[in-house]
Amino acid sequence: MTAATLPLVQSPLAPEDAVLSVTVDAGDGYVGLIPAGGSFRIVDLDGNQAADTLFYDAADIGNRYSAMDTIRAQGSAYLTAGSRLLSGDGDLLLTITADTCGRHDTVGGACAQESNVVRYGMHTRHQHACRETFLRYGARVGIGPRELTHNINFFMNVPLTPDGGLSFADGLSAPGKYVEVRAERDVLVLISNCPQLNNPCNGWNPTPIQVLGWWSA
Repeated sequence: MTAATLPLVQSPLAPEDAVLSVTVDAGDGYVGLIPAGGSFRIVDLDGNQAADTLFYDAADIGNRYSAMDTIRAQGSAYLTAGSRLLSGDGDLLLTITADTCGRHDTVGGACAQESNVVRYGMHTRHQHACRETFLRYGARVGIGPRELTHNINFFMNVPLTPDGGLSFADGLSAPGKYVEVRAERDVLVLISNCPQLNNPCNGWNPTPIQVLGWWSA
């Protein structure tokens, strides 16, 4: 099933009713708590921007999002509305309840200074990367290098090749597209708004995203 044929699901939640509204600049990050039952939306403001995202059980950060368990349970390498995001312990952390983009990557990983060098050359060694953002914001809530794990690349287009490899392709999103999740338990969300300049995942021009939240204040 291609992204063009995936069912798009709108949210009934209105931005003006959100209790959380934060703009995350290109290359910056966000960390926060989504309480059980709360809804959390990531908006691709200008289109074609990858939002690298990690989720953790707030009561036990060792119980964190697992791409392998999520892919195995749903039988798909891509995420969209209806996808259940599982932890390494097999617990349900969140459910994607709305998606106006159609497909999100959970296998491409996050950029790091080291992987940039391997992929793109020594001239990228000191470019900012998602791993550094994860560590900077994660430190605020006790997430360090040992707690970094598989991340979701919301809005990012990573097609699987016929030989089982991956390719980083131009995005499928557009201005105002969003993805929304419902927390099935108290969850920590950690986001790096990807600064990658060496492949087309951000359209060669990283741009801001917005995060919105709906729950009891």
